[in-house]
Amino acid sequence: MRAIVQRVKESRVEVNSVTVGAIGPGLLIFLGVGEADSEKDCTYLAGKISNLRIFSDKNDLMNLSLLETHKSALVVSQFTLWGDCRKGRRPSFFQAARPEKARFLYEYFIDLLRKNGLFVATGSFQEMMDVYLINDGPVTLILDSSKIF
Repeated sequence: MRAIVQRVKESRVEVNSVTVGAIGPGLLIFLGVGEADSEKDCTYLAGKISNLRIFSDKNDLMNLSLLETHKSALVVSQFTLWGDCRKGRRPSFFQAARPEKARFLYEYFIDLLRKNGLFVATGSFQEMMDVYLINDGPVTLILDSSKIF
């Protein structure tokens, strides 16, 4: 499972010009589910992201987590994180999970964040979305659960 995590001042997702999810300060999380991913990957990434110390403390050091700051998360499904661009000029998505599996794990990941006590807004799975954000920093991190298992 892959995630692009961006610290934001605010972010929102629109589908057909209608806002379907929005947050103030917190994290925008683009989540890509791979064919080999399982609930174990969700559990790892939800715990890691909830506790990442990437928000500033009173000394302006990145020392506080999403949980400690009571900020929000906006989770957007992003199968293109599994795009393989090594050959040719068109990305291949053969390692991305099929929609049924991806939806299940996407929703499971969101549920885990909520069980951690976070406010979580979402995009719309398998829809064309317009994603708006104001970066905070910017701070952008790439996480990949396959790198630890």
